[in-house]
Amino acid sequence: MPPSRSSRFAWLLLGLIALAGAGVLFFFDPAAHAFYPACPLHAVTGLDCPACGGLRAAHLLLHGRVQDAYALNPFLFWALPVGGLFLVTPALRRAKWLPWAALAVLTAVFIWRNWMAGT
Repeated sequence: MPPSRSSRFAWLLLGLIALAGAGVLFFFDPAAHAFYPACPLHAVTGLDCPACGGLRAAHLLLHGRVQDAYALNPFLFWALPVGGLFLVTPALRRAKWLPWAALAVLTAVFIWRNWMAGT
């Protein structure tokens, strides 16, 4: 069954929003501009969540500084392709084990990042 007109419009709109967000992220460094949201977990506890540093890493990645981006948030390099695979694979979207696997990975990344920061 071909996609409906409204679903094509939704995907187009989502793509345009993502492109606009990438443009803002390219031109405005999150480390230098205060209009980007701060991580609420880090603000309250001082602990890094799995996404902490993700905006700065994405900014560096958009500028071709892959090694610096990886140093800020290695989780981003795994989450982007897995997220893309999730979007294009219908069988993954129906998998009942996937939310539990994602929770386990996020918990492991959270523990690893904060344990490594303490050493």
